[in-house]
Amino acid sequence: MNISHHFDDATLMAYASGSMPQGMALLVACHLQWCASCREKVSLNEAVGGTLLERVKPAALDAGALDRLMDRLDEPDVPAAESESVEYADPEVPSPLGSLLGCSLNGLAWRRLGYGVHQYDLGLSGPGATRLLRIAPGVSVPHHGHRGSELTLILRGSYSDELGRFRVGDVADVDAEIDHQPIVDTDQECICLIATDAPLKFSGLVGRLIQPFVRL
Repeated sequence: MNISHHFDDATLMAYASGSMPQGMALLVACHLQWCASCREKVSLNEAVGGTLLERVKPAALDAGALDRLMDRLDEPDVPAAESESVEYADPEVPSPLGSLLGCSLNGLAWRRLGYGVHQYDLGLSGPGATRLLRIAPGVSVPHHGHRGSELTLILRGSYSDELGRFRVGDVADVDAEIDHQPIVDTDQECICLIATDAPLKFSGLVGRLIQPFVRL
């Protein structure tokens, strides 16, 4: 897999610190499975964070806090809940996403948004939304900007926009300064995992009309 587009350093730092919304953290974890370069940067950020924590002086506990802590130690252990995630091996789907889906991309219950565009909402908690978009060859999404951050990971096919050409494994890491209009640029459909922390900002009339119904 030849990956040409990677995350910004700030995005990888936020992931390493555990401060990302659930959907964005999922998308980053998916890309990391395929990208050794970004994995190395995350490991470096985690090492730096650990060093900084070691230099933080521990705060003194008052007597009441110490008593409460000792009481907690006397409580019986609560067994951890067993994971209900489903392991699904699919070369198109990174493991973190495959565990949520439990089936191939073709086996999902896609919902039609408009001509040549379908979506599958992952329904994750937190700000923004996390979904899969399935776009037919030659079709583009409406021109739009962003009220926050948007991360996109290509799972199948490719698209081109004002930022370049994005293929399988590539990520687009954009913010409120970027306006673009991705268009599928081959005879193969494009499937992307997209995570946002705020609604998109459509610039065209069609996009603004459909936004309340598709909740993008």
